[in-house]
Amino acid sequence: MAGHGGAPALLAMAALLAAAAWVRAEPKGEQLSIDLIGKNEVYGDTRHEVNVYVKVSTNSPFLVCMDLALSQEKIIDPKYLWIGPDGRNLKGQSSAELAEPGKLVLVAFRESMSGAYSCTLAHRVIEATTQEETEIVEAYKFMVYAYREADHAYQVFVRFSTSHCRLRANTLYFETLKQILNRTISHLKCHITESSCKCHSIRTPKQGLQHELFVNFQVHPFAPGLEEVCHKVPDDCEDVTNMRVQQATEQIGKFFLQLRDALKHQVEAVPAIQFVENSFSMTPIDSCRPGFGKDQHSHQNCASCCVVCGPGTYSPNNEVTCRTCAWARVRVYGAKSCN
Repeated sequence: MAGHGGAPALLAMAALLAAAAWVRAEPKGEQLSIDLIGKNEVYGDTRHEVNVYVKVSTNSPFLVCMDLALSQEKIIDPKYLWIGPDGRNLKGQSSAELAEPGKLVLVAFRESMSGAYSCTLAHRVIEATTQEETEIVEAYKFMVYAYREADHAYQVFVRFSTSHCRLRANTLYFETLKQILNRTISHLKCHITESSCKCHSIRTPKQGLQHELFVNFQVHPFAPGLEEVCHKVPDDCEDVTNMRVQQATEQIGKFFLQLRDALKHQVEAVPAIQFVENSFSMTPIDSCRPGFGKDQHSHQNCASCCVVCGPGTYSPNNEVTCRTCAWARVRVYGAKSCN
């Protein structure tokens, strides 16, 4: 079908798009978040502080007031003293559970609970031959940080061949494509944003002058209706949104595969606008909640997650970087402004 038959071609293509769009992928189970600790106990070290990362609203692993080597030995008359970031004894505080002797669990961890937790272990050593007693005092420091999973979105790129850049059907085709893709992923409470379409003329040695539509858009969660979903799991909503936006992007990828197959096997007349095979690609885009950011240098063991902004820094938006306060000293963790 020639370029002058743009309207019939567009209608045929729209029908194909609609047919492909409503074939949904099978729902997948929720993905488990990465276990950043690796085990449920974190031992101290007298030589340096130990960094611990705790997901917001979850309990911390057991912080153990001794090093791994000492845990394999007998300890005589041990006494433990845990001090929180505010300098107060943690015994009796609702946010801290002193479980087994020498083990601390921080309950329902929040960003404001981040900071330095120290423990002092005092115990006796008895010399075997003389029975002489010596008191040993050892100090351990844990830097505990709240973190969240990064919020994911995806940048999608795809191309379509067209008979001419001035074809009037190009714009209508692009708008129809967006509408169908939005319908395809609406049940996941995701939507298409930041969309654009540009036509370029491309000359190749073998095929001469060709015209292609360069389409790009972002797949985002937080479409209308997600608030109700997040209300059921307010603390872990990023897990829900990340799972849904990944499923939405997978369905869009499947849609373009179906479109490719439809063009190969189900279209008798060649439409004026065609999907360019193997042109579909997607790139993840991460963002952090206000008060959180990424820092691969300071938090190498939690490089992929959003760690609470430390004192002296803040994050007012969904960027991935904590900014430094230039004119005011912020003394709290998770600041959203310098005030």
